[in-house]
Amino acid sequence: MLTSKITAFDPAWSKKFEKERNLISDAFGDRLVAIYHVGSTAVPGLAAKPEIDMLVEVSNLHRTPEADRFMRSCGHIRGNDLSPEHHYYRKDVAGVRTHKVHVCPIGHLELSRMLYFRDLLRQDVDLREQYQRLKLKLEAENTAGMSEYLAGKSPFIDAVLSAKPDTGE
Repeated sequence: MLTSKITAFDPAWSKKFEKERNLISDAFGDRLVAIYHVGSTAVPGLAAKPEIDMLVEVSNLHRTPEADRFMRSCGHIRGNDLSPEHHYYRKDVAGVRTHKVHVCPIGHLELSRMLYFRDLLRQDVDLREQYQRLKLKLEAENTAGMSEYLAGKSPFIDAVLSAKPDTGE
């Protein structure tokens, strides 16, 4: 699998999200709560790898085999769970990753983390520019592939999220 290069923000990414959301929403049936556009492609003005990140919120993770079959029929392959109750699917076209789908039940920590980070990047121009510089630097220096790139971003993301104000939720 080839990884995409970081490119300038493309307004078409939101249309790609909408199209894929419509394609996969039936996979989760009556368990579906919402499907969110997350990750860098969901942040206007932020350069990103043109891989659409989606976050699916479900009421529960039951009937996973049925969802897996439906997702496969849409071109999504189930990957390893990223944490307990955090399912992951990926879609590649011609050997290039085009979509990543995270599936978590209501109340899962990753729901609030992904949405909060996305919203901060949308609201805070300075933070968005810092994150973009980091991503471009990591891509330029990367010698070991995607895992090295992701590991390089993690401390920044964790630091931003650890500063999240306690809202009592």
